[in-house]
Amino acid sequence: MSSVHDYQIGWTVLIVRLPSEPSRHRVAVWRELRRVGAIQLGQGSWALPAAPAFADTVGKLVGLVAEHEGEVLALTASAADQPTSARIRESYDKARLAEWVEFESECTKCVEEIEREIAKEKFTLAELDEEEQNVDRVRRWHRELSLRDVFSSVSPEKSQAHLDLCTDALDRFTTMVYATVGLS
Repeated sequence: MSSVHDYQIGWTVLIVRLPSEPSRHRVAVWRELRRVGAIQLGQGSWALPAAPAFADTVGKLVGLVAEHEGEVLALTASAADQPTSARIRESYDKARLAEWVEFESECTKCVEEIEREIAKEKFTLAELDEEEQNVDRVRRWHRELSLRDVFSSVSPEKSQAHLDLCTDALDRFTTMVYATVGLS
């Protein structure tokens, strides 16, 4: 996955210190770091690619740490050598791949749920609203994952195909609901 020039990739490194109590503050910061796609380098140190997609993210993380009476050092760095660069990049790609696997699983569940509703002939506007919300959630998640997957750990076509399965199932369900309730 790594190329000879990966050591030139810039990273934003965050070194975070938070009070040990209350622990909910540490958990809140940890969750936000994970949510935005940061990878943990070591105790209290995290990295994100120094890419435009993360520009606002770093400021928000710094603000969140300060809000919880912590300290953060935000540094821009690049690996000193190819092996270090490869390890960081591999960690980042592995984290993105795990997210995409979870996304694909969620898409499968979404399609299965819609298919169950079709099989039960549960063609109500309330059910349609619920399924639309679920597909909208999956769309937002796809958008977020795509933005932070700056190295394309999975092919964009593959992830889009999984999302398309959800939207196609929703379109079929929508047509059936509208026909049933007389809106077609």
